Amino acid sequence: MQKIFFLLGFLVTAQFVMAQQKPTDLDKSPLDVSYYPANYPIAKMRGQANGEPAARILYSRPQLKGRSIFGEEVKYNEVWRVGANEATEIEFFKNAVIGGKKIPKGRYTLYCIPTPTKWTMIINKDNYTWGGFTYKSDKDVARIDVPVQKVTDPAEALTIYFENSSIAIMWDTLKVNVPVSF
Repeated sequence: MQKIFFLLGFLVTAQFVMAQQKPTDLDKSPLDVSYYPANYPIAKMRGQANGEPAARILYSRPQLKGRSIFGEEVKYNEVWRVGANEATEIEFFKNAVIGGKKIPKGRYTLYCIPTPTKWTMIINKDNYTWGGFTYKSDKDVARIDVPVQKVTDPAEALTIYFENSSIAIMWDTLKVNVPVSF
């Protein structure tokens, strides 16, 4: 009887161990974080931070890998998650103003609708989404159109960072600046 209980215990344990999720492979579009002010966590660690951060952006960084991005991989006139994998999140630790529109402090999803000459940037309150597949315009907090700029030094990986009084988004040979203030 003891052997039967031991065998049953062993089988249940073995099944549980085999059913556990295995670690994922290295993501092809690594997750990154940008802070305002820039490098806030490092400045805080060094005792150089004054106060709390105003904002941070969490996003996955897809790579060019020889592809044509805008108008092909990222379709014009369709909602894009501004990155890869989960939709890009922007968190304001203070009330913000984007393109003249007041945004209460909190966590939001950042989408855009790109065209060849302008991007409509969207701040949306539906968080924790994958891609733009479940985007709902009724959850928009703000929309702002920003002009597309050409850059001479292409960005291999999507790059988002705070630049002066804007959120800079670069990929391939394109860049947009989304005005932001706190």
